Amino acid sequence: MAPPNDPIFPIFTFYKGQLKENCFDLSDGKFYVNGVPLLSEVPSNITFKSFSSISQSSDAPSALFERVQSVSYKGGFLGFRKEETSDRLMNSLGKFSGRDFLSIFRFKIWWSTQWVGNSGSDLQMETQWVLFDVPEIKSYVLILPITEGSDDHVMICAESGSTQVKASSFDAIAYVHVSENPYNLMEAAFSAIRVHSNQFRLLEEKSVPPIVDKFGWCTWDAFYLAVETAGIWHGVQEFADAGLRLRFLIIDDGWQSVSLDGENPNEDAQNLVVGGTVLGTARLHRFDECDKFRNYKSGSLMCPNRPPYDPKKPKMVISKALELERVRFAIETGAEVSCQSQSEYEKMKRELNDLLSGKQKNASGESISSYSCEGESIGLKAFTEDLRTNFQGLDDIYVWQALCGSWGGVRPGTTHLNSKLISCKASPRLDGTMWDGAAVNLVNSGLGLVHPDHADDLYESMHSYLAEVGITGVKVDVTHSLEYVSEEYGGRVDLAKAYYRGLSKSLSKNFKGTGLISSMQQCNDFFLLGTQQISMGRVGDDFWFQDPYGDPYGAYWLQGAHMVHCANNSMWMGQTVQPDWDMFQSRHLCAKFHAGSRAICGGPVYVSDSLGSHDFDLLKKLVFHDGTIPKCQHFALPTRDCLFKNPLSDSKTYGGVVGAFNCQGAAWDPKEQRFRGQSQHYNPMSVFVHVGDIEWDQVEETVTMGEAEKYAVYLNQLEILVIATPDSEAIQITIQPSSFEIFSFRANKEAWTGY
Repeated sequence: MAPPNDPIFPIFTFYKGQLKENCFDLSDGKFYVNGVPLLSEVPSNITFKSFSSISQSSDAPSALFERVQSVSYKGGFLGFRKEETSDRLMNSLGKFSGRDFLSIFRFKIWWSTQWVGNSGSDLQMETQWVLFDVPEIKSYVLILPITEGSDDHVMICAESGSTQVKASSFDAIAYVHVSENPYNLMEAAFSAIRVHSNQFRLLEEKSVPPIVDKFGWCTWDAFYLAVETAGIWHGVQEFADAGLRLRFLIIDDGWQSVSLDGENPNEDAQNLVVGGTVLGTARLHRFDECDKFRNYKSGSLMCPNRPPYDPKKPKMVISKALELERVRFAIETGAEVSCQSQSEYEKMKRELNDLLSGKQKNASGESISSYSCEGESIGLKAFTEDLRTNFQGLDDIYVWQALCGSWGGVRPGTTHLNSKLISCKASPRLDGTMWDGAAVNLVNSGLGLVHPDHADDLYESMHSYLAEVGITGVKVDVTHSLEYVSEEYGGRVDLAKAYYRGLSKSLSKNFKGTGLISSMQQCNDFFLLGTQQISMGRVGDDFWFQDPYGDPYGAYWLQGAHMVHCANNSMWMGQTVQPDWDMFQSRHLCAKFHAGSRAICGGPVYVSDSLGSHDFDLLKKLVFHDGTIPKCQHFALPTRDCLFKNPLSDSKTYGGVVGAFNCQGAAWDPKEQRFRGQSQHYNPMSVFVHVGDIEWDQVEETVTMGEAEKYAVYLNQLEILVIATPDSEAIQITIQPSSFEIFSFRANKEAWTGY
């Protein structure tokens, strides 16, 4: 409780007299850090200002404020001025070459990953930040947030997202910071920006969702859009029968009431299975569940005489739908236009509809959707109550949604909200990223955007109903669709602020302030504007069980790319949200590979197994009997020796903090603008792991462990125990492609009593 007469959120002010001389200097066309030139040929319109000269006050907690103030001399802001105003300004910050860097760039509108190089021309479009290695002073320098490369120059882009919002000068377009520790550098930089902007909060200021310590199941790969109550029930029952307790369930896309363009706006779209063209025109037309869930009656699935459910049905439905999608695409692109192909297409549609509409019957001939053993409760509320009654320990049930409602937003004229169909337009830089079908569909179909003044009402309407029927959280996808439609709404910053404000308010009111997983959100816009309340987010792109573009080397190489995305993204995303490494499939060819990474990732463990396709022996190694998980105290990060290397295709392997993964076999191709398999790198690799690879100081409780004289090291996969000291040689082993080893370090008792 605050002292009498003190504001709950006091405003702190910087005292310039307490600050040391700044580490950065801009003079003579060069940008220096502690006397070492970082950038040359810096244009004369570039400015540098100290942190304290720009950031005068803050509403941050006093401890955070004082921490930032104590190292503010290590950071500052770059800016620039132009003669004419514009909604999109490009400016060089200077050039560099021969200096190693690690960066994160957005390879799709939704997803980001790492990239390395040693000159400005190596930078990719949509770069979110750049970390420089400065060995001359044994330090690292971070530039944040938006840069792209050209002729060794570092080009910064100021883009409003609306031709009606223009400017000519920026005092704080990028933040720079220097530190001897690359991980502490990331923390210090985000802390400084948080104190400066007052627009987001750090992870340390928030609580995380309870699911972070638990095991769960997501319905996506099991059903896709064809998810239904009977299938979910059967899936949860499979885990229970195996003695594996689910503590959370995510009902993914397919539960909402959506209608498609060209169809009755007030009726649910029928027989949806896979995305295809649906992703653009599926628009929310009411806030409760669709017919598949709305028709459920209390007790329908709890009776002894409930009808049998064929666990093969979802796979048959998905297989038929994918085949239909292939034929449809071929017809639309002109590859197949014969009468025979059109006739075959119609036949396949009927077969799929028959599969989807076939209703299970009980002994009395009643369909499962209308049969009731007890009670009169119906719909999603009845279903969640039955799930929790029958499956003890199922604490949390989340459902999927898009940031703007559904993929295509909210259908105009179907709800009380002011929704308008807005044409989608990508910025030139965003348009140059990797092709993405969902983004293309949005651009082609437009977005049913609820006016930002009604964003609060949108989320309250959705979430208050969900909370009432037993839903405890949401998985929010399609986050960056907003930047496509900001022209009429004050630009992408103002539009994002309005939506994130409404989402944060609803999260606090309806889901205890934590019940949300953010996804498809890997851009600075989200982390610097949207994380006031949100405390968990995906740090990798989707788990792909196979290469969606055709994999000539087998279904392996893309799995290593997923690991690298997650580890490197955790460095920056982990400052504001708890990293979530996404679901995986326990019977995938690389299931153990994924399981090993989830075991050390520091976040939740959940799978998306199809019915009847579980490896329970593997899962029981990750999950305790009560459905909780053994979890690292800190999220997993890349070790220092691979920060400025490409662990996907440089023919070198590096040990992790407690895990070493052979991720070789794929790389981003700048010319083709996609990830490609590279068989020449898909080989066994030697790995060296030393006690010094562990960043003990990232968690206060483990600092003393790093001071131990001796460690017992257990190699999980080889099942061997070795003794190591800080002076020992690194432990060397060979790891096969798409394989891993987990090194568990245990210090002598005196060193870990506080652990």
